[in-house]
Amino acid sequence: MEDFDDSEKLSLRVAEEERGKRLDHLLAKHFPDISRSRIKALIVQGAVRIDGAVVKAPAHRIRADDGEVVMSVPAAIAVELVAQDLPLDILFEDEHLIIINKAAGMVVHPAPGHPDGTLVNALLHHCGDSLLGIGGERRPGIVHRLDKDTSGVMVVAKHQAAHEGLSALFASHDLERVYQAVLWGAPSPTEGVVEGAIGRDRMNRKKMAVDLKHGKEAVTHYRVLRHLGLGAALVACTLETGRTHQIRVHMSAIGHSLLGDPLYGRASPARRARFDDKQQQIIADFPRQALHAAVLGFVHPIEKSFILFESEIPDDMKNLIDALS
Repeated sequence: MEDFDDSEKLSLRVAEEERGKRLDHLLAKHFPDISRSRIKALIVQGAVRIDGAVVKAPAHRIRADDGEVVMSVPAAIAVELVAQDLPLDILFEDEHLIIINKAAGMVVHPAPGHPDGTLVNALLHHCGDSLLGIGGERRPGIVHRLDKDTSGVMVVAKHQAAHEGLSALFASHDLERVYQAVLWGAPSPTEGVVEGAIGRDRMNRKKMAVDLKHGKEAVTHYRVLRHLGLGAALVACTLETGRTHQIRVHMSAIGHSLLGDPLYGRASPARRARFDDKQQQIIADFPRQALHAAVLGFVHPIEKSFILFESEIPDDMKNLIDALS
């Protein structure tokens, strides 16, 4: 077994409703920034312990008496960005920028646990020599990100001037950004504003939280588009600001977290009971937070004309919505 003494230790307490789940699925739910393939590899290598005992089977089922699960994650080795021929859904492209309809499950930028297979790797291949990059390097200019499991519209700069122009728009919040989300329950009133500064959760560094004293200003406008039975709703969220996990944190703060959200989305038994057994199973099997970046509009940083892009809700969210209606 590899020596994991100097590794980062990630731990969780098994909740009652998680009994019977596969170990690799449980870890993927709680640590979404680490790829499932990486988690499986760590389990096989002996990096995961349940109540102090090493478990090397990714398919191990969590038992009723299992308590604490600890995964040791070695420090990542720096990797050089490489071009990879990966599928991209391109909504628009010119010599200055490219608009992508990002698929759920795609990481934006290489990071620990995701050394390749990212949007950046795909853009390096797609753009080739036309990519002037930032600082004279051949790399795309990432000015904002979507979480790995959030789908929808993203803009990426292809050279320094476009990057600076887009960065200024995001810094001043001078863009139109609308997301669609499936929430537990329906907010009341059906249209409103959530204002609450957001900062790093002091108890869990992987989470964000409303922190009025130390956080950064965050404002989210919401509007219920459709009630989904008695226990959920499809909601449009328009951002005034763009903080990490903003919609996920704000909706959770008002008591209506996103279905499928591994960090903020736990629902009460009473809320789950509003759906029949088949619907509850569909919700349990939904593999990500039900969040989609549907609209992105802004003034082109070079051409100075207003451009707007829309993306339809992907099939997995459509199927979820239909099943709950």
